[in-house]
Amino acid sequence: MGTIPPSPLDAAPRASDVVRIGLVALAALAIGFRVPVSSPVLGPIGIAVTLLGGYPVFKKALQNLRQRRMTMELSMTIALLAALSIGECVTALAILFFVLAAEVLEELTVGRGRRAIKELLVLAPQRTVILREGRPHDVETEMVQVGDRIVLRPGARVPADGTVVKGHSFVDQSAITGESLPIEKVPGSEVHAGTINQSGALEIHVTRLGRDTSFGRIIQAVEQAERSRAPIQKTADRLAGWIVYFALACAALTFVVTRDLRSTISVVIVAGACGVATGTPLAILGAVGRAARYGVIVKGGIHLETLAAVDTVVLDKTGTLTFGRPEVVGVHPCPGESRRILLGTALIAERPSEHPLGRAVVKKASEESLTTVEPERFTSIPGKGIVCSVGGEEIVVGNRPLLAERNVAMGDVPGDQVASSEILVARGGRFLGTLRFEDVLRPEAVQAIHALQDMGLRTILLTGDSYSVAKRIGQALGVDEITAEQLPERKLERVKALMAEGRRVAMVGDGVNDAPAMMHASVGVAMGSGTDVARESADIVLLGDDLLKLVETLRLARRCRRIIMTNFAGTLLLDCAGVALAAFGMLNPVVAAFIHVASESAFILNSARLLPTRRNGALRLEGAVSR
Repeated sequence: MGTIPPSPLDAAPRASDVVRIGLVALAALAIGFRVPVSSPVLGPIGIAVTLLGGYPVFKKALQNLRQRRMTMELSMTIALLAALSIGECVTALAILFFVLAAEVLEELTVGRGRRAIKELLVLAPQRTVILREGRPHDVETEMVQVGDRIVLRPGARVPADGTVVKGHSFVDQSAITGESLPIEKVPGSEVHAGTINQSGALEIHVTRLGRDTSFGRIIQAVEQAERSRAPIQKTADRLAGWIVYFALACAALTFVVTRDLRSTISVVIVAGACGVATGTPLAILGAVGRAARYGVIVKGGIHLETLAAVDTVVLDKTGTLTFGRPEVVGVHPCPGESRRILLGTALIAERPSEHPLGRAVVKKASEESLTTVEPERFTSIPGKGIVCSVGGEEIVVGNRPLLAERNVAMGDVPGDQVASSEILVARGGRFLGTLRFEDVLRPEAVQAIHALQDMGLRTILLTGDSYSVAKRIGQALGVDEITAEQLPERKLERVKALMAEGRRVAMVGDGVNDAPAMMHASVGVAMGSGTDVARESADIVLLGDDLLKLVETLRLARRCRRIIMTNFAGTLLLDCAGVALAAFGMLNPVVAAFIHVASESAFILNSARLLPTRRNGALRLEGAVSR
């Protein structure tokens, strides 16, 4: 009994534990029912079995005594020795039976949490097919290097993060990103280690290996969370110690007042603290493991605890609430001009370009099945646009000053005048119209903001973009506050100001400019596609860039805190009631031991509800985290 020990991942009850429990049970029954053995022999048998069966308890008690730690093992040792001293062998054996059975239940429950980590490890394949000199070779996965090309056959697990260079398939990546349906993969798509290729063969260019992969970071986060100790765990340990001191003090007072040794022993036995001492780290381990299986890396229990107390969520715009890349949102030809001609002309100029607006034009033209030709002459003018020619006609695509320089008469520029960016298009000196661009909101952003507000959280949009753009995005999202034109140092100052007001702040971002604010906030949350600096600075990383995962993690953190606080309150209430009943002689030691074990088991199992569960032999999540 006590806190989760740093034992191997797979913690199952040993055969010796089962034998020890069986021996104690047989001895208790034999002495209790007076088997045909002379009475003088029963006493020594009971004492011997108690000492032998209770060896693990006595050993831990001695270790704790040397470390000057007051634990339940020490109080139980006192109770067992006191029962033996007054000849209550059956009582001692019954108490010991309940205690040993509780330890086995505890090991099984904690072992289930550790096996959840161990089963993550088997998601990594042991062997991989790589291409060397154009020929496939079956090798150990450890031999794969960044830059290698691997061949992924149907049904195989992906051994590393990479990019598809050849093939078409559907990949089950629920273990990494939490997506319930297989995701289509074509050349250019990203794949994650630990996911499963379902249908066609894929050829993948390896970009990340081992601990650097999304899958590796999940395992590392859960292992780190198991090793780390959140402040509430220290509180649980202190509470467990106080309960033991309280029980011993009440026992001493009971003996002084009543001189009843049985009632005194009952007082020592009935108070239990293992429910909080073991249940607290178990709940945190389960919550961090569940979040990891859902595609959220929580870098330690302390950050989960802090997240549960957050009351303000500050969000960057670009790359966090939006995709961080412009898209064509308006094609506005001049009167008498064709939409297809306008877009097709822009495509001729932008196809060779590497500018983000150029890529957006190419994407839009592809969606509308437009084809193009290569320009005969191509000149990119930084800060202005592109000048090229096709069939002797000059094409100008860029801003207003560029078209003015090329003597293009623009007249009234068509469009809605609300997009954040625009390019104007002319061909052969004739103005064709405008294309307008916006950084498009992530599809789940509005739902995520509303969900955060439903949880009572204040939402703040904090961006370096212009106020007009920020206002439009903020109004579409429905955030509580909009703060625009913020440089990195201003973002940091804003977070500091909020925390000075007594707010607990979660800062969500994806870029280098967000890192200072994320590090100073109560908890920093990074988008998985963000910069390395942002991911390293953050306390929590969303692997799938899905803001709804942040909502679920917040709910999970709050649920974890509720479970822990329920265990705290329940332990205090039951211990106080049990000590009072025992002190007044209303509980004998055996009943006190049963109440002790039953209550602690209930609290440990309450914490175990956060652990991933099994269905059809595989780990899974129990759907969405309860609201």
